[in-house]
Amino acid sequence: MVDIQLIARGITDERVLDAMARVPRHLFMTPEYAGMAYSDMALPAGEEQTVSQPYMVAVMTEVLGLKGDERVLEVGTGSGYQTAVLAELAGEVYTIEYRPKLAAAAKRRLDELGYANIRFMTGDGSLGWPEAAPFQGILVTAGAPAVPPPLVEQLDEGGIMAIPIGPRDSQRLLRAKKQRGRLIEEYHTFCVFVPLLGEYGWHDA
Repeated sequence: MVDIQLIARGITDERVLDAMARVPRHLFMTPEYAGMAYSDMALPAGEEQTVSQPYMVAVMTEVLGLKGDERVLEVGTGSGYQTAVLAELAGEVYTIEYRPKLAAAAKRRLDELGYANIRFMTGDGSLGWPEAAPFQGILVTAGAPAVPPPLVEQLDEGGIMAIPIGPRDSQRLLRAKKQRGRLIEEYHTFCVFVPLLGEYGWHDA
């Protein structure tokens, strides 16, 4: 997976590659899809959510440019796979999941794997986690119509946000760096994510 799907497509951050090699992706799958865990595709995670394609996980993580001591907010815990990759690379990970059943399953999975630097919340991720802000990195694992203002407020000066922006059926990955209180935006690859739900997401999903 790392050689063919990541390195061959231009992922160069050695820390990201090492984390992707360490995290056992098959443990984040429902049983019927465990045998396909290392395939080059997104897979169902239950509750109408997906485990993102390995390449997309790597791209979004690489965009953050993590060095190891950052406090990172993840919006959309899902299966917990992206959460685990972030936990390998950052000092602290704060993760929010909209769906209680997914949140509980992900927490159980990540606790069993021994991750001690993850904090969990169930609720509206588009509102962020103000009590834990500021964050040096924010990663949103769902497509949003626009960047939620609370996430901009909670991003630290010099911090980076990775978020899919666009209509429901097609987005582009936005890398946004906060400088002097404003976002410096840079668009990357096209992608398709499940919709971000909440006050600053899609309301009728």
